Amino acid sequence: MTKVEEIIELAKRRGFFWQAFSIYGGQSGFLNYAPLGVLLKDNVIGIWKRNLLRHGAIFLDSPNVTPEEVFKASGHLDRFSDIAARCRKCGNKFKAESLLKEKGLIPKTSEEARELLMANRIKCPVCGSVQWDSYDFNVMFKIQTVDGSNLYLRPETAQGIFTDFKLLLNFNRGKLPMITAQLGKGFRNEISPRQGLIRMREFNMGEVEAFLDSNRVNFPVFPSDNMIRLVPNSSEETDLKLSEAVKNSMMGHDHAFFMDVAVDVLKDVGLTGSSVRLRQHRKEELAHYANDCWDAEADIDGEWIEVIGIADRGNYDLTRHQQFSGENLEVTDDGRSFTPSVIEPAFGIDRICFAILVNSYRKRENGYKYLSLHPDIAPYHCVFLPLQNKDGLDALAESIFSEMKKRDPRVGIDQSGSIGKRYARQDEIGTPFCVTIDYQSLEDRTVTIRERDSTGQKRIRIDDILALTVEEGKNPFSALYS
Repeated sequence: MTKVEEIIELAKRRGFFWQAFSIYGGQSGFLNYAPLGVLLKDNVIGIWKRNLLRHGAIFLDSPNVTPEEVFKASGHLDRFSDIAARCRKCGNKFKAESLLKEKGLIPKTSEEARELLMANRIKCPVCGSVQWDSYDFNVMFKIQTVDGSNLYLRPETAQGIFTDFKLLLNFNRGKLPMITAQLGKGFRNEISPRQGLIRMREFNMGEVEAFLDSNRVNFPVFPSDNMIRLVPNSSEETDLKLSEAVKNSMMGHDHAFFMDVAVDVLKDVGLTGSSVRLRQHRKEELAHYANDCWDAEADIDGEWIEVIGIADRGNYDLTRHQQFSGENLEVTDDGRSFTPSVIEPAFGIDRICFAILVNSYRKRENGYKYLSLHPDIAPYHCVFLPLQNKDGLDALAESIFSEMKKRDPRVGIDQSGSIGKRYARQDEIGTPFCVTIDYQSLEDRTVTIRERDSTGQKRIRIDDILALTVEEGKNPFSALYS
């Protein structure tokens, strides 16, 4: 099995995610977050939200269903489509861009896609044939009300923010820059859903729309000024601080600021170093609304996959909504009226979760598997293990667990099987610390804390556990093993 296949198997067996509606054969492109996956996803979302709050973001929650007029204005009805490739022999359909990705080719039209598929002898992944048809396919889901009104499930959460711009600006006391964010579901009728959480028809997004005055630098100080691998579309790949990239005219200052925010989020969830890069879109890749775009990509088993798109949308969206709605969406500042421009970091929550699982997957020399999850995002911070379920060990473990549960809801207790099997089980789901209650614990009120990655152990006092300070989003047990 490939690493991705092993992760999908582990995720199903251990309860991170699995196929939706499986008793009816499942439905392609729809997955359920299972009990551990829900906790992991919540932790990722918490890090995303706390990072944005540090920069003064305000939040919105708009409907999943959107009137047709909104998508006429935004351009999605005309341009939000993929090029589908259909194998004439077996009838299976694929995204043409995905088939041509290894060749570095991006077709602009369905006709060009077919020509490239045939000229490059691209084989059907199912039957191996080289017989292709291609066509444009709008990926939005359309629905209709009783009175005949056309609505669409939103393919992105951004338009709810744009249509509420005046209300949000009023809430923000008319001040720019204004960072707005929305967490929610997106829906796309993907041609070929694949690879677990990577390409789905219903997915979780965390989109940010930062409204700016393009005549000035809106965010002069970088959050961290991260060193990051950059892949610009016009020069060699390089490792560079984002402030230096601005000096080298690779991107604008405000655009780089939100790239820095995006990299901070990825670092906080444990995606760092060679597992992450920022790649600039080529001109033919750009969405219809974008002046420029850089993707934060994660290495997922040797393939670079977009997990965050950081786009310079200019003032396209507000200009279009002003034109179609008749509402004045300009801002007046110091006697100057203008339409704000927008930088949009769009976080793919599911893809980030999947990248975390893949990049944290390890195997020990004895063949045992474990997830080296960052201690702050693991589903459980710590699990308590009585050495035996007798002689008062189980009662002491229960009392410590019950007391800690009141302050840290992300602790657990595991009393099933041998201590070795329980360690292995907790390692496989990424629990960073296990506390074992043994016979010495009854004598001197000390226990053994075991760290997942090193399997190292040390003796600590029960009173030190009960005195831990619990801070939102942090694993308090890290302080006991340092």
